[in-house]
Amino acid sequence: MIVVTGATGNVGRPLVQALAAAGEEVTAVSRRPADSGQRPAARVHHRQADPAEPDSLRPLLDGADALYLLIAGGGAQLDPQALLDAAKTAGVRRVVLQSSQLTGSRPDAVSHAALRAFESAVRGSGLDWTVLRPGGFFSNAFRWAEQVREQRVLAAPFGDTALPLIDPADIAEAAATTLVEEGHTGRTYELTGPVPVTPRELAAAIGAAVGAPVRFVEQSRAEARAQLLQFMPEPVVEGTLDVLGAPSAAEQQVSPAVEQLIGRPPRSFAEWALRHAEAFR
Repeated sequence: MIVVTGATGNVGRPLVQALAAAGEEVTAVSRRPADSGQRPAARVHHRQADPAEPDSLRPLLDGADALYLLIAGGGAQLDPQALLDAAKTAGVRRVVLQSSQLTGSRPDAVSHAALRAFESAVRGSGLDWTVLRPGGFFSNAFRWAEQVREQRVLAAPFGDTALPLIDPADIAEAAATTLVEEGHTGRTYELTGPVPVTPRELAAAIGAAVGAPVRFVEQSRAEARAQLLQFMPEPVVEGTLDVLGAPSAAEQQVSPAVEQLIGRPPRSFAEWALRHAEAFR
C-alpha cells in the first residue's frame, strides 16, 4: 500500500490516479474530505488527516510500504521528525518527498527553510528516500483565470523572463515511478518542463487555447507584490519575485529527469492550456 498526502491537490490527485491505474493500493490523505461528487477509483481509499498532527496519520500508515510526502504551504507548521518517526513505527520502508527546486538553487531562502528541514530529515531517516524538486507549476496560471475570462487580459511582472515551468501531471507521473520502481533510493531529481517560457508566451498560449487573443499587461514588481501579499506570506512573496525577476542559470536550465523517469518528454504549457481551457473561457 502507498500513502499519499496532499491527495486532492494539483499533483496529489493525478498521482493517486496513476498509482491506482498501475494496480497499487492507495490511501489518499487530505486535510479536507474528498469530493463527494467524484466516484472513488478502485483500490483508492480516501481518508481525512492532518500532517501537522502526526497522531492522525499513524493509523493510516499501518501496513503501508511507501509514503509520498506532499507538504502544503511549505511545511512551516509541521514537524518532519515526528512524521517520519510515525512512518517508521508503522513499518513504512520508502518515502518520497516533494520538495522544491529552490531548496537547491537558493539554499539561504527564508521561504524554503521548512522544506530544507524536511529534506534533511528524510535523508537522515534511515528509510529508502527520494527527493523530487520541481520548478514552478503550470497550474499557477489559474490565478489569472478570472481576469482572462472577464477582460481577456493577463497581468504579470517580468514579461520576458523565461522559466522551465512544469505540468503537475508530469510531476505526478515521475513521482509514481519513484514510488513503484526500484533504483531511486538516495536520489534527488530536479523536475522541469521542456522549455523555458515567459509570462508573455503564457498569455499567447492561453489565448490560443480559448480561441481569443489574450493581451499581456506587464506589472511592476510593486504591483505584483501587493497582489501576491493577498494570499502569500511576505517572505514567500519576496522569494517568488526574486526568482521570477532574476532567475539563476540553474533555475532556467531544463532538466532531463522527467523524461528519464517517465520515458517521454514533459508536456508543454500549450498542451496544459488546451486541457484546462474551460477555466479561462
